[in-house]
Amino acid sequence: MSDVVTLKQVKKDPQVKAYIDRADEYLAVIGYTEHGPRHCGLVAKSAFQTLVELGVPEREAELSAIAGYLHDIGNVFNRVNHAYTGAVLAHTLLRDMGMDPTEITAIVAAIGSHDDNGYEPVSRISAGLILADKSDVHRSRVRNPDMIKFDIHDRVNYAVQKSFLQVDNEKKTITLFLKIDLEISSVMEYFEIFLNRMLYCKRAANFLGCRFSLAVNDNYLL
Repeated sequence: MSDVVTLKQVKKDPQVKAYIDRADEYLAVIGYTEHGPRHCGLVAKSAFQTLVELGVPEREAELSAIAGYLHDIGNVFNRVNHAYTGAVLAHTLLRDMGMDPTEITAIVAAIGSHDDNGYEPVSRISAGLILADKSDVHRSRVRNPDMIKFDIHDRVNYAVQKSFLQVDNEKKTITLFLKIDLEISSVMEYFEIFLNRMLYCKRAANFLGCRFSLAVNDNYLL
């Protein structure tokens, strides 16, 4: 018999913890921003809150949160195609926990389509994950601030002092608010590396019946 596997159980699972920690360790070696427990936990929380605020059933929102917590474990194999490998690995982990197969398939589909390289949101679970993942831009993700002069990704992340998603279910809008230190990085640099992510957020918001907008330093740009 299948069990109702909760986000709390997933977070406590020693295998999940080992894969998240190791994947983040490998990304650190090749110079990527933080993808560890902080990022995974924040994405899970944001995905859940976004869908709940839109009136999505709580269990469906929790499945999006679980997908959010597991979405980057594929980096333990390789950054390339990490969405695919992460989906396969998540399937094994969740099956071992006894999760219902219909819920597993919904989660692995979301993980497998969370990248912004030519994919599309395939469900509300998927859309919640996409919005939560792509909105996590923040200086706390930068591992070595000394590198911000040389690496545009570190520089843009380090310039972001605050970022949060705001959902207005009445107006059907989802807005990403950013506070950027323009002395560190320009808005143009943000779009230079994150334009595809913002367009993917737009498609995810549209899937949820909403309009996506971006506000930088209280100026609406999208």
